[in-house]
Amino acid sequence: MTQKTESSGQVPVERAEAFAVDLSNCDREPIHILGIIQPFGFLVAVTPDWMVARVSQNLADFTGTSAQDALGQPLSFLFEREAIHTIRNRLTTLRGPDAVERIFSVPLLAGRPPFDVAVHFAGREIVIEAEPAAVEPLEATSVVRSMIARLQQVDGLPAFLREGARQVRAITGFDRVMVYRFDAQESGEVVARSVRHGIDSFLGLHYPASDIPAQARQLYLRNTFRVIADVGATPVPLVPQRDPDGVLLDQSLSVLRAVSPIHIEYLHNMGVCASLSISIVVGGKLWGLFACHHYAPRLPNMAARSAAELFGQMFSLMLDARENAQAREYEARGRAVTDRLLATVAQDNDLLDNPQWLADVIGDAIPADGIGVHVRGQTSLVGLTPDAGQFDAIVRLLNRVSSGQVFASETIAALLPEAAAHADVAAGMLAIPLSREPRDYIVLFRAERLREVRWGGKPEKEIVHGPNGPRLTPRKSFEAWAELVKGTSQPFTPAERRVAEALRVGMLEVLVRLAETAGAERARASERQELLIAELNHRVRNILSLIRGLIAQTRDGAADVTGFIATLDDRIRSLARAHDQITADRWGPARLADLVEVEAGAYLRAQSERVVAQGENVLLYPTAYVTIALVIHELMTNAVKYGALAGEGTVHISWQRDAGGGLTLDWQEQDGPPVAPPTRRGFGSTIIERSIPYDLGGTAEIAYHPAGVHARFTMPEHCVAGVTAARHSGPVPISLGGATTPLDGCDVLLVEDSMIIALDGEDALRELGAASVSTAPTVRDALRLLDQQAFAFALLDFNLGVDTSAPVADRLTELGVPFAFATGYGEGIGAERWPGVPVINKPYGLKELRVAVSQGQAVAPSSHAGT
Repeated sequence: MTQKTESSGQVPVERAEAFAVDLSNCDREPIHILGIIQPFGFLVAVTPDWMVARVSQNLADFTGTSAQDALGQPLSFLFEREAIHTIRNRLTTLRGPDAVERIFSVPLLAGRPPFDVAVHFAGREIVIEAEPAAVEPLEATSVVRSMIARLQQVDGLPAFLREGARQVRAITGFDRVMVYRFDAQESGEVVARSVRHGIDSFLGLHYPASDIPAQARQLYLRNTFRVIADVGATPVPLVPQRDPDGVLLDQSLSVLRAVSPIHIEYLHNMGVCASLSISIVVGGKLWGLFACHHYAPRLPNMAARSAAELFGQMFSLMLDARENAQAREYEARGRAVTDRLLATVAQDNDLLDNPQWLADVIGDAIPADGIGVHVRGQTSLVGLTPDAGQFDAIVRLLNRVSSGQVFASETIAALLPEAAAHADVAAGMLAIPLSREPRDYIVLFRAERLREVRWGGKPEKEIVHGPNGPRLTPRKSFEAWAELVKGTSQPFTPAERRVAEALRVGMLEVLVRLAETAGAERARASERQELLIAELNHRVRNILSLIRGLIAQTRDGAADVTGFIATLDDRIRSLARAHDQITADRWGPARLADLVEVEAGAYLRAQSERVVAQGENVLLYPTAYVTIALVIHELMTNAVKYGALAGEGTVHISWQRDAGGGLTLDWQEQDGPPVAPPTRRGFGSTIIERSIPYDLGGTAEIAYHPAGVHARFTMPEHCVAGVTAARHSGPVPISLGGATTPLDGCDVLLVEDSMIIALDGEDALRELGAASVSTAPTVRDALRLLDQQAFAFALLDFNLGVDTSAPVADRLTELGVPFAFATGYGEGIGAERWPGVPVINKPYGLKELRVAVSQGQAVAPSSHAGT
């Protein structure tokens, strides 16, 4: 391929141990422990007490001190004390196992020019790599800022990739820069390039996955920047190769790490004298590379390389954002189509027997050439599909492999060889199960996509026999070699699969209800609607829980980050409270008075009377309700932190209908600390001032009078559903009570099927005093833990995918162990089966959990207490 990695071959004999690479193990060559470095710099590895443990053999060329003289000496024997102090300080800033710090123009040696230094940890050793400093170092920040600004002005992904290649070539000066993208099979394609005039571009060429073996891909994730300054340079060995425990130095993060000889041979075959690569990492996965070649030795200085690496990281983030935006746009259109289909099928289930209608509707969301429907033992086909007998064979295949989940393949014949006979009309498929049992399906088919793949040389690499036995030889020809790919279709994208999964879940609900009689259907219409709303509520709550859990688990302890997490967490909770109010009445209008009451209670608990609300029983539509909830939340937060509620003051909230049917809401703070206009405008202020005008078409005015903040908001008529005399029965704030650490010293069982939410829950339980927390994602795992260990309390996620935690609750009841439910479905779960057991809604925090624990302990029969 164009940017061949150190993949296969014979490791140099200079190393402590040779690794003979052959056809069976080329993907296991230990390229991270070569034991040699490139000669443009030197390496010193020191022990935790700063004694020199290893050095590169060329140490004397840079320092005047031989390798043997330096070994076993304190680092101060080699470097100036001020330089060592600088290195020590920079080491304290390292974060994460793969972090590398760079220090520019460090005077390591008295009377000698300064060096650019890179430091990192490799096991127990501190690795210091140095190279002569650049005479005029690059100012990386301004350069990268300019590069990013150019990228932001580009429209479309192809132009974005081309501009990225141009920017990398500009900063590195290499003759050829390519954007190399991996596909689902880990083969690669050159999708963009920038080259010097007269240089081959390789644009559009493909390369097999074997060109970059597994260990090289792993290194590209750990160390996102790699430079080979001179292909013809003689590598320098490390001495000693092994430490006293016999361990080789891990060079995964090394700037100077040398190169596999097979890769050197590969570059020689291309005539390349220097190479550089920058990883493009999207969503934690290796999306591709910036692959750079030069036809003479070339080493950009460390500052330029650092700028290029930073640009690669920013490019990856921008690429991720662009791809996510495209996926979100597509999924929004797909969800709209799915909602329309489900609503129509729910009214007329005979449409399931109309494949032409299904093909037209589903085809708007997921493009396909044909569709097959297998429902209630009947088969219907339309468009380009296999015949009925061939389709039955595919259904039997799906019964074996789909496991009730959406299943996709771009090559059916790979799973069902006889499917090759119809590959011209149906080569790939996406199957959507319509029932929990593997029997009913909607199958989308895509026809064979005949395409010519232009490989960068024939993909099968030559095998030769030499003194080290059979091994793979790098390609000596990089001319395009064409291959006609048959029997495969256009792949179904991840976004298309997510739309299909949404369709599967929704269709499953519809079919379950269509199986009931018409009379029972009418009698249970309200219940079905509540179940659908509860399912939506469950999903939204789980998403909010995941967001909150992710924030909490990535907290690094900095004060500003903690404040950010607390603020964002409060906002998420405000949205969840508003969501509860709306869904309590089937996603209908909700009372403004309830919103004010809940927000006041969330902050003031027993002192909520300090918030005085006055107005008619106004009902707001859901969209307006959520927007007002955010505004009230931010005002309440500011009042508690800085305004009237921070002291002994009060807040007066009043609202009234205007002549046009709209609503005017006033917020007035009184008797609080003196008020001054804020000196910094944050996101909360933006929500208060702009949400209502932007989202609802209303107005917002806020004045910071010394006596108290006064705000006035107006909303147009379309936001107001009307006025009612009935009181809305929404959720009420949770009252605090019980011990500060009610689980002090206890062993606790946590049943939760989401790992992120489980991590967050485990932290919360430990904060309540739990000595240990055992987690179980399934009912089976939970029951096994109960048989093995005694617990003093349990927190159960009620919905565990296709199961519920009811069997675990029954077992805990038998054992007399107190427990509580955590769920996205709302309160009232199991009120008859497990009377008195508390239920908390996701996302839950420490306050809610403390109350649930105290209530659960009070309900459990003391005579059967667990541990």
